[in-house]
Amino acid sequence: MFIAITVKQGDISKDIRIDSEQKIGVCLKVLREAGKIPNGESPTYFRSGQCEKLVSAYKTFQDEGIYDGDVLTVIG
Repeated sequence: MFIAITVKQGDISKDIRIDSEQKIGVCLKVLREAGKIPNGESPTYFRSGQCEKLVSAYKTFQDEGIYDGDVLTVIG
């Protein structure tokens, strides 16, 4: 299933549509390689706006309960 989410890193915010079975970290790696978000260290954790919890880059969106309309903020 595809979901539409927003990924925020600093002042940059990108709306993306992604397969919910993809790992969160892989998604960010692709965005970096495409020049959509700044290069830097690969983040390990994000904050989910809907769930109000930390989510791991090593799990899938589905595993972490990330669904349409969520906002993931890079925190480290």
